Amino acid sequence: MIQKILITNRGEIAVRIIRTCREQGIKSVAVFSDVDRTAPHVLKADEAYPIGPAPSAESYLNVSRILEVMQASAADAVHPGYGFLSENAEFAETVIRAGLKWIGPSPDAIRLMGDKMAARNLAASVKAPVVPGTTEPISDIRTALETADEIGFPVLVKAAGGGGGKGMRIVSRAGDLEAAVNRARSEAVKAFSDDRIYIEKYLEEPHHIEIQVFADTQGRVISLGERECSIQRRYQKIIEETPSPFIDDQLRRKLSDTAVEITRACRYTGAGTVEFLVDKYKNYYFLEMNTRLQVEHPVTEMVIGFDLVKEQLNVAEGKPLSFPDKHLHPRGHAVECRIYAENGFNNFAPSIGKILELDFPQGPGVRLDEGVRAGQEITPYYDPLLGKLITWGQDRSEAVERMLRALQEFHVVGIETSIPYCLLIIGHESFRSGNYCTKTLEEIGSTLEEQGTSLSAEAAIAAAVGAIRRDLINTPAPAARTLERPQNSPWSMQGRKDGLR
Repeated sequence: MIQKILITNRGEIAVRIIRTCREQGIKSVAVFSDVDRTAPHVLKADEAYPIGPAPSAESYLNVSRILEVMQASAADAVHPGYGFLSENAEFAETVIRAGLKWIGPSPDAIRLMGDKMAARNLAASVKAPVVPGTTEPISDIRTALETADEIGFPVLVKAAGGGGGKGMRIVSRAGDLEAAVNRARSEAVKAFSDDRIYIEKYLEEPHHIEIQVFADTQGRVISLGERECSIQRRYQKIIEETPSPFIDDQLRRKLSDTAVEITRACRYTGAGTVEFLVDKYKNYYFLEMNTRLQVEHPVTEMVIGFDLVKEQLNVAEGKPLSFPDKHLHPRGHAVECRIYAENGFNNFAPSIGKILELDFPQGPGVRLDEGVRAGQEITPYYDPLLGKLITWGQDRSEAVERMLRALQEFHVVGIETSIPYCLLIIGHESFRSGNYCTKTLEEIGSTLEEQGTSLSAEAAIAAAVGAIRRDLINTPAPAARTLERPQNSPWSMQGRKDGLR
């Protein structure tokens, strides 16, 4: 049984893991950089250790320092969350060699599915449809041109070892291909230390659909349904929901069966996500597999009623999955908005500074996975994700209306956030009708910017009101009289074993 977990991450995912640990009676160990010393994940954990300066390369990616914390804390398991070292096969091997449980898939599965070329080949081996494109890395521009001509423009140039939209370029004509290949290769080297790139057909009006899978050590693999992730900008997701308003039951079964076959083929254990592109004719193609817990996993939890982090711990301990043997049917509908420290109306420019005020939305069907607090300094060193707002409803309409209400209740003073941008997307007819794809934000972007400009005046007024409120709060109040209490009154003695006040 796991007794103490070292969480090698920060922000909302670290807080989310700590909460499950506490419910399971497991001690949690946090790590923090110099600028995260008083961050929520540090304050909520049972123990916390410094691991270096603010830059992630010197702290959250500093394997030698994390190894020292493993020994100092006497943790017996490591949960990497997502990002940072979560899909680093070498780090997983280091943890296992140190005698700790690795809460994630095997290093071999991470290595195999983290290589997009290898993952495509594995998917093809189990007869999964893959997007037309190269099966080997592109070595020269001549081969790239021949491939692009064969599959037809537009094409997508992609980094073989990457993710998160880095090292990706859309190319619409042959004359732009060489420059795109060079830029993608350069970006891939900087981001992943891997210059391999490949080319695949760029699908028009596609939907980004992902299947949450889980596998235990007894050989059981199960699909927990799909998530619609098509509201995204530059391949970065902004809003997710489940069930998808686009796919039908027949396609849902095909996607789930294909995802399970791919998961079995790579000898996977734990939580994973198999991602697909689905065109407007509902043809589907394997895209990639993420060998970790996804940012958007809460929408799945909301409709199936299971804690996915708890299931990760069960698998790490060798226990069977808790899910029933029969096919899971989602209950209701869930929507998630990612709340970033970014200005959506200014090309998503990052916003840094101190959070002066913070009011979280509450009420029926509202969940917030937060990683910040009032008074916290938002720095430029890490991903700008502040938290995730999730709403649940009996049906999609109720979930969407609750999201609108929750976003209106969510107030952050001191920095810019993506809350106003999310509010306009959720309220837009394309989203409300469920008629959207990965290109929708490009199509409605100008409309959202116009609406955002009209909101700027209101934002300025709100900022002024906030300043006035802060001035009032900071104005010294008249000295208050204090009541003298008897030295040994019951109120003084309450909760103290030593008899001292």
